[in-house]
Order: sequence, then C-alpha cells, then structure tokens
Amino acid sequence: MTWVEAIVLGIVQGLTEFLPVSSSGHLRITSAIFFDQDAGASFTAVTQLGTEAAVLIYFAKDIWRITRTWLVGIRDASVRSSLDYRMGWYVIVGSIPIGLLGFLFKDQIRTAGRNLWVVSTTLIVFAFVLAFAEYWGRQTRTLANFRMRDGIVMGFAQAMALVPGVSRSGGTLTAGLLLNLTREAAARYSFLLAIPAVVMSGIFSVGDVFEPAAPGTSVPSVAQMVVATIIAFGVGYAAIAWLLRYVAHHTLYVFVLYRVALGTLVLALLLTGTISAT
Repeated sequence: MTWVEAIVLGIVQGLTEFLPVSSSGHLRITSAIFFDQDAGASFTAVTQLGTEAAVLIYFAKDIWRITRTWLVGIRDASVRSSLDYRMGWYVIVGSIPIGLLGFLFKDQIRTAGRNLWVVSTTLIVFAFVLAFAEYWGRQTRTLANFRMRDGIVMGFAQAMALVPGVSRSGGTLTAGLLLNLTREAAARYSFLLAIPAVVMSGIFSVGDVFEPAAPGTSVPSVAQMVVATIIAFGVGYAAIAWLLRYVAHHTLYVFVLYRVALGTLVLALLLTGTISAT
C-alpha cells in the first residue's frame, strides 16, 4: 500500500462511516477506481476502530451514564425502569445478530461480498428501501419510547451491513424510521449500537490486515495502518456532529440520490470493463 492510498482511505472511512452510504462499499470502490487493488475487509475493520473511538469520545457522558446505570441495575432493582438501564440491554441484545452472522459468514464477507457487482447493486437497492422508510415513517417516537423489539429489529438491520454497499448506519436508520422513530433517535441508537460490534471486529482483524487475502490486495505497513486509523478518527468525529445536526432538520433523500448515482456509476464502469469486479 502506498502512503497516498492509506491517507485517502482513512479520509474516506472517516467521512462515510456514519453516513447512510456504506463506508465499506466506499473503501472498496475507491480502492478499485483510484488504486486498482483492494485494501481488504480487515483494513476496513481496523480503520473503523478510529471512527468508533470518535463515537466513544463524542458520546462519553452518555456511554458512562448508561454503563454505570446498567451495572448498578444488575443488583439494584430500583433503577431497572430507567431508560439508561434498559438502553444498556438494548445495545447488548441488538449487537448479537451482527456478531453471530459476522462469525458464521466471515469468509464470504471477505471474498464474495466484496464483488463490485454486489456492492453497486446493494447501494441502489437499499437506497430505495431508505427512501421508502423516509417517506412512510411517521417519526413520532423518541428514545424515551424505545423498546427491546426496536433494539432487536435495528440489530438485524445493522447485521445486513456485513455486505459492503448496504451501510450499517443506513440499515439502522432505515429500520428506525420504519419503527416510527425520529431520525435523531434512530441515529443516536445507531451510534451506540455500533460500538460493541465494530470494536470487536477491529480488534480481531488487526492480525489479518497485514496479510494479503488474495492477489490484488494491498497490504499496509504498521505505520500506514496507524495513520489511516488516526485520520479516520479525526474526520469521523466531525462527521458525527454534522450528521446529528443534519438529521434533526433534513430528510435523508440526498443520501438516497447519492447512493443511486454512485451505484449506477460503478455499474457503468463494470459494464464497460473500466474496473474489475474482483
């Protein structure tokens, strides 16, 4: 891997991780178009540690309050009716689907799932699903009305993002809107829900990132991996603040149009033989 590739991919990861456009899909597409090689699923997983570090810092007070209340609630029944205690369980239970499916289909995710025909198609298909959720969702419920059913549904929606192009944040936002949550409530739970899965995925992928999985896969040095992750952290922190402000006052249709445009562009490049699908 060149330094330019490491820096560019770090920026792309930070910009797209929290937007409903698929960061893994963008890393795959950016690698194919500009660098003619694939940085690999492990590179994506490790740079996500940077963006999740941004989440931990940005939501530090919320995370500490939820964690403390959940631990107290294990032995003190008087706090179990609080939202913070229940939110602790919602995040734990909601994280199970992506953890289980990620473990079972690890090999497919790292190989067939990164085919650009798959990425471009899912970008377009799930754009229309997001558009339907934005149009149909009544957005009448806040986190105060959040229930375990919501956590489970959004947990399975997050698991769909194991396929590049679906988008973890896009899947959870879509599910949240279909459950009639406000965009801001869905986004906040989406950020919290990502922490266990992304952190564990990144930790388990650290050893794999320096080993090429297949011909045409670029391999970063330790220094490049560190720099890319730090860049992803800085850009990702800014993206969190921007997205929370944006979803509070705007629809998600701009992301729908962007996904369709990008997916169509990639399909055109594939059909003309400009880029390879694998």
